[in-house]
Amino acid sequence: MPLLTRIRGPRDLDRLSPEQLDQLAAEIRTFLVDAVSKTGGHLGPNLGVVELTIALHRVFESPRDRVLWDTGHQSYVHKLLTGRQDFSRLKMKGGLSGYPARAESDHDVIENSHASTVLGWADGLAKANEVLGKDDHVVAVIGDGALTGGMAWEALNNIAAAKDRPLVIVVNDNERSYAPTIGGLANHLATLRTTDGYERFLAKGKDLLERTPVVGKPLYETLHGAKKGLKDFIAPQGMFEDLGLKYVGPIDGHDIEALESALQRAKRFGGPVIVHCLTEKGRGYQPALADEADRFHAVGKIHPDTGLPVSTSGLDWTSVFGEEMVALGKEREDIVAITAAMLQPVGLDKFAKAFPERVYDVGIAEQHAAVSAAGLATGGVHPVFAVYATFLNRAFDQVLMDVALHKCGVTFVLDRAGVTGTDGASHNGMWDMSILQVVPGLRIAAPRDADQVRAQLREAVAVEDAPTVVRFSKGAVGPAVQAVGRIGGMDVLREPSSAAVRPDVLLVSVGALAPMCLEIADLLDAQGISTTVVDPRWVKPVDEAMAPLAEKHRVVVTVEDNSRVGGVGSAISQALRDAGVDVPLRDFGIPPRFLDHASRGEVMTEIGLTAPDIARQVTGLVSKLDGRFEESRAAAEPVRD
Repeated sequence: MPLLTRIRGPRDLDRLSPEQLDQLAAEIRTFLVDAVSKTGGHLGPNLGVVELTIALHRVFESPRDRVLWDTGHQSYVHKLLTGRQDFSRLKMKGGLSGYPARAESDHDVIENSHASTVLGWADGLAKANEVLGKDDHVVAVIGDGALTGGMAWEALNNIAAAKDRPLVIVVNDNERSYAPTIGGLANHLATLRTTDGYERFLAKGKDLLERTPVVGKPLYETLHGAKKGLKDFIAPQGMFEDLGLKYVGPIDGHDIEALESALQRAKRFGGPVIVHCLTEKGRGYQPALADEADRFHAVGKIHPDTGLPVSTSGLDWTSVFGEEMVALGKEREDIVAITAAMLQPVGLDKFAKAFPERVYDVGIAEQHAAVSAAGLATGGVHPVFAVYATFLNRAFDQVLMDVALHKCGVTFVLDRAGVTGTDGASHNGMWDMSILQVVPGLRIAAPRDADQVRAQLREAVAVEDAPTVVRFSKGAVGPAVQAVGRIGGMDVLREPSSAAVRPDVLLVSVGALAPMCLEIADLLDAQGISTTVVDPRWVKPVDEAMAPLAEKHRVVVTVEDNSRVGGVGSAISQALRDAGVDVPLRDFGIPPRFLDHASRGEVMTEIGLTAPDIARQVTGLVSKLDGRFEESRAAAEPVRD
């Protein structure tokens, strides 16, 4: 019987011999490649933390001891060791989440899959233990990439202030987040990796000097007293020790015995300790190791033997943006690009290859990226900061106070906007159009197809006196949706099929939902409800032509892939009120709740954001208006004897 099938909880690891632990690690890697190749998911990060996760669960007693995972995309091994071995529906509706999930297990603590937060969580939990007099341990696992985030260092500053508050920080150092980790901290960790001879140097020096007559022992003691200075010269872990953090490492992150020894020492210390582990992303799977881009950080369905995709999708939104950025870069020398450790996922890899001197990877530091962009714009260039929509939330203050207040020409390109589905609650890009509505002067473009991505990106980078935003969806981009006319700055996608004096519905389509809105119009037309479909293209500010156009219709309906609260529908409603246009408005969007992981289609069906659902509700709304009209007409007619 395979060892893995006998593991139902962490304590089952205690009875395994060193040889069996190595066998278990091999079985886990085989399981991960087989399972994730069928469903897609985060493969490379999990292959890299097999031994580390085993050691953590042997040394600490989860869930009493809190083991916290930053970002959480490396938690698959943790799931396996805590009794969750059915990966058949990983990231699918009803299956395991791709991140830690409290509903799945008491062993999971942090569901938020945004990076650099774990040390803040750990600080709070350790303080709670202190207040309540508990001797439980708190262990925070953070990658070298996440350690580049400013939040991590804010937390370290507080953690180090309590010298006797137990807290173990495990730095999982694989030199990568998605791509190779960059920046000063990365260089520092690289120095630590390559200077592991310090302890051997000191030990040999002790043997030699203690054999030297008279001056040997005093000289050794002097040398040992200068240990910290020597460490700063040979292996500058002094950076951590200057903060007041005990440093252990570097440790081979694939040597279970060495890991356990280091973790046991950290556990006994009684104060904040950093355990620095060197791991290899994608370890044990040659296709991942051969992938220089991101070591199979995240994969779709693949052939397990080759690592090649099972199927290829059509042109995707990200690629369209990436190609247009290269074209813009050739035309304008002042165009520069910014990424927060996600060069390839946001489509800037081709631009980086063509213009390496004009790309800035700031690490996992969205706040810094936004402020740096303001400086770049003020300095005379036009920065394009490409980031997942959900991650821009973290830089809101900087967008507001540094970019918009100073009227800086910065373009924010938001990938994965709207419902993303399988990555769960924290990855849906469903807040950007609500959050950004309050920023004075900022303009938001929501392209409906690939042609519009290209056109509106160009329009955005032409603006030099205000921030602009271009947001688009995840995955394949559909066929072009042609306009049949233009009203103001808005594209008319469909005109009423009947020659009604006052059409029934003005349907406002936002971004990638244009095909759905045209389907809604077809369904309404079948019910005898005349409909005009428009795409505002730029959804902030509301086009001046919107109010006059709305006044010519009986009801306005907005459809957006964003939260209904404070979104485009709300902005249009306010614009109509301000213009004195008294037309009923019904807004359709994402309800204000966190959405469980499932496919995009399943999520859209669950929240009622489908053509049949919307058409049915609009039909009911128009019917009510017809009823009111008939009632008012009947009331106005004189009573006959």
